[in-house]
Amino acid sequence: NNPGIEIVGHNLKFDLAVLRWHGILVEGPLFDTMLAAWLAVPELRRSMDYLAQALLGYSPVTIESLIGEKGEDQLSLMDVPIEKVVEYAAEDADITLQLADALLPRIKEMNQERVFSEIECPLIPVLVEMEYQGIRMDVQQLTRLSAHLRNEIETSASRIHELAGEHVDLNSSRQLGIILFDKLKLDPNAKRTAKTGQYQTTETVLRRLAPKHEIVEQILYYRMCTKLNSVYVSQLPGTVYTPTGRVHTHYEQAVIATGRIQSYGPNLQTIPVRTELGQQIRKAFVAGSDNHRLMAADYSQIELRIAAELSKDEGMMATFRNHEDIHTATAMKIYDVDFEGVTAEMRRRAKTVNFGIIYGISAFGLAERLNIPRSQGQVLIEQYFAKYPGTQKYMDETVEFAREHGYVETMTGRRRYLRDINSRNATQRRSEERNAINSRIQGSAADLIKLAMNRIHDLLKKNDFKTRMLLQVHDELVFDLHNNEESIVLPLIEEAMGTALPMEVPIEVEVGIGQNWLEAH
Repeated sequence: NNPGIEIVGHNLKFDLAVLRWHGILVEGPLFDTMLAAWLAVPELRRSMDYLAQALLGYSPVTIESLIGEKGEDQLSLMDVPIEKVVEYAAEDADITLQLADALLPRIKEMNQERVFSEIECPLIPVLVEMEYQGIRMDVQQLTRLSAHLRNEIETSASRIHELAGEHVDLNSSRQLGIILFDKLKLDPNAKRTAKTGQYQTTETVLRRLAPKHEIVEQILYYRMCTKLNSVYVSQLPGTVYTPTGRVHTHYEQAVIATGRIQSYGPNLQTIPVRTELGQQIRKAFVAGSDNHRLMAADYSQIELRIAAELSKDEGMMATFRNHEDIHTATAMKIYDVDFEGVTAEMRRRAKTVNFGIIYGISAFGLAERLNIPRSQGQVLIEQYFAKYPGTQKYMDETVEFAREHGYVETMTGRRRYLRDINSRNATQRRSEERNAINSRIQGSAADLIKLAMNRIHDLLKKNDFKTRMLLQVHDELVFDLHNNEESIVLPLIEEAMGTALPMEVPIEVEVGIGQNWLEAH
């Protein structure tokens, strides 16, 4: 019934990954029923058994009926009579093909053919190969960093106790709140949590108080060091696969509503880069051999460029066409100063406004981020829209479209459904309005890098290059670059990333090369 489809499966990436580890490469058009369901019937759960019941009115034999429920007494399929396994496997294959037949017309009906056939299904073998390659890790670097962090944690804790004038449990929000607000009286209007009545000591609260007292700076530093050591530095060595000496993260396509890829086992997309200590973690990710170096190719301000493309705001588009710094340009506009008059603080605020606006930030939210009165936050937003009127028009039209149709679309046609966009609950409605505004931008960015990954994978394979694509982290791709291929591969990758999704606004790709991820970033 589907002559253009060679391989049909449910969660094909898992099956192809198993085959890849056994030296078997799979080629040909793919049809993943899990991805098809994600795009065509996003309101449904995506397990094969559930989809069979929902779309086919059929309940397949469950794996539990063969091997039992999860637990110590659960069997292996090796323990099940072969005739039962054969029947179970044959039914799975049959149901999967029936699901493909049921989902294909729905994909067409939902106008998701391009997203499915040009972006998501071709990406499956790309992710399989990236997972298989993995990235080499210098465990000794992490060991050294762990020792340094433990020393920093102890030193910071001692200083906090000294400034508090007593010993305090640094992991107790209640005790910290008493010290900060009852004893030191850093904020007479300190907020308490509704549930427990304790003072709020979140990072946002502490950052606002940091200029008032050294103890707050020390608490923030203590928390940062503790998190780095416990969540990353201590955990990452255990994720190294001994036979390869590499970390093999896994990627999920059908999780995030905007289309972004999610990394897990371990999650390499959340490794911090904003602090010097956090950056040291990236130093532990190294080139695969003496013949390679790591190369990081990162889209420059891609979400703002896409916002300019979608809004068609002349001011934003001109800034990018002229290769000017968008944050400086915004500061010049909203503060009405020339280039020389833009201070570092003005640019910082303009950057916060730029990114906040495309996420539908409120005056209150902007004021919180900038630690300014709400009235000033409102003025900044009004000044921004006065200078970039196309942005206001884009936001209004996007929300209006979402209210009428119940979804929004990216530049490739990927849809995100917003069931509460017309809710009577103001909080839910505003949240969906923000989702509508930023989903078109984030989703288009997700489509862009996926299209680029597909093209780059084909280029590396077609030319039999020794360079390998290893990681995808938000708007960045990391490669094991073979030393003899730099002059050939680098421009090919830049061109593939820069032209993957045609836009009027120029796309810029920043490339760095080094022995480790930190040097390359």
